[in-house]
Amino acid sequence: MKASQTLASNLQKVLTDLIELHVQGKQAHWNLVGTNFRDLHLQLDEIIASARLFADQTAERMRALHALPDGRSSTVSADTRLEQFPGGLTSTKDTVKLITARLEQTVKTMRDVHDEVDEEDPTSADLLHAAITRLEQLAWMVNAEIMTPTASVTSPAGD
Repeated sequence: MKASQTLASNLQKVLTDLIELHVQGKQAHWNLVGTNFRDLHLQLDEIIASARLFADQTAERMRALHALPDGRSSTVSADTRLEQFPGGLTSTKDTVKLITARLEQTVKTMRDVHDEVDEEDPTSADLLHAAITRLEQLAWMVNAEIMTPTASVTSPAGD
């Protein structure tokens, strides 16, 4: 099978955001400070590893379909749908919000192109399904760091 220009373009959009997610994850990883630093530092490693894996799988799928993936930094910075990550030290709380938003935007890109990808190549859509499942799980897990509990099961002091 040879990818149409539409399929190649849709997979390129996904690739661009995955590469950018990886790079922004490293930026966050290196400049993180605050409460629960170590736990979030390790969670960022998981996010980075997943983004790299899915980017590689997407690019290799593109090549299998005779499309040319473009992972050059100039292409990624020009075409990504992710907002730029701030420079400087970032608090753990802000990092959770920033990374969650980037995970969600990367998934949105995948969902936006999904139907066209699936129509032409269900095998490529399967790659999107796996990435969406994992990235949504990671978004939930990292965001749980700052969520407010809704149940109180602790008893008053002395009970």
